[in-house]
Amino acid sequence: MIESYTFGCMVIDGQTYTSDLIIFPHKIESSWWRKSGHKLCLRDIEDILEEKPGALIIGTGFMGLMKVEEEVKQYTQSKEIDLIIEKTKKAVQSFNELSTKKKTIGAFHLTC
Repeated sequence: MIESYTFGCMVIDGQTYTSDLIIFPHKIESSWWRKSGHKLCLRDIEDILEEKPGALIIGTGFMGLMKVEEEVKQYTQSKEIDLIIEKTKKAVQSFNELSTKKKTIGAFHLTC
């Protein structure tokens, strides 16, 4: 469960993270980098897709500046993965709610 989020900072189970991250059901990848900083493409989430989540929540940043490419949307739809794309503050709420109901992975941009 994510305890809190503010610009550039997320707290999970008492630990503070200040880099973009991916929350898997049993681990956290604490320095998530994308091929192109503010664009999310399929290559950026290969590890996530290998896990076959029921839901993928993408936090696009405090102001929502990270854009999700159409190929990500089409691929997740073809694999019947629920895809939720929101500004990170709202994505945190969605992650906390949904992760108790199904296998959920969250990929969060913490700044802009």
